[in-house]
Amino acid sequence: MNQAPIVLSAERVSCRFGHFTALKDVTVRLRAGELTSIIGPNGAGKSTLFNVLTGALAPSEGRVLLEGKDLTGHRQHEFARHGIAKSFQITNIFRQLSAHENVRVAVQATWSRFDMWRPRSRMTELIEQADRLLELVGLAACRGKPADSLAHGQQRSLEIAMALAGDPSILLLDEPTAGMSPEETRAMMDLIVQLAEGRTLVLVEHKMKMVMGISRRVIVLHHGELLAEGSPAEIRADAEVRRAYLGQGVQ
Repeated sequence: MNQAPIVLSAERVSCRFGHFTALKDVTVRLRAGELTSIIGPNGAGKSTLFNVLTGALAPSEGRVLLEGKDLTGHRQHEFARHGIAKSFQITNIFRQLSAHENVRVAVQATWSRFDMWRPRSRMTELIEQADRLLELVGLAACRGKPADSLAHGQQRSLEIAMALAGDPSILLLDEPTAGMSPEETRAMMDLIVQLAEGRTLVLVEHKMKMVMGISRRVIVLHHGELLAEGSPAEIRADAEVRRAYLGQGVQ
């Protein structure tokens, strides 16, 4: 059993939009250094929970805690300032800028009170940090290429590099392999496993083979409620999870 401390949690969270309840009394706790996947059929509440955990959406009820500190209702930039970073299902990059410029802008945004009169050595540090992040995600060879010329999988990797600009301790990825070819998916899986070695990592994913292959823990939502959580082996064996997927297969 993982006895690492809980770093981020949603405690009895509910989210309502008019008469529609997207989440109902959901409690999830994420431990330091753990790779957790959130799964569930379409409409299960996965994206809503993702948005709650990253500060994009304030819950109607319940709390979001970071290492015991209540962040409920805080703005997204405050979540980011506390070391929580995210990437979205829809790629969010500056398409006309080069790969390096995209990451450099992201790094610069994490530096407090950056200004154009800083010493040249400071700009060199910024450039070097952007280069290190491109190397980490396998895009060093694409440094000068416009972002919109990159393949889809490369664009997703670029967005992850941007999310890593502030050296977050917690990284949440919303369907990082969406729209990818099998080859791109394998490369992204390898990157995710590598990134999880140094931080808490949370995935929202549909690809069950990937989820079961790399996750330490799996959280299953269904109709906005927590259906099950446990190791991949425990989730595979759960009869309620199998029923929720209506024969789609949790393998």
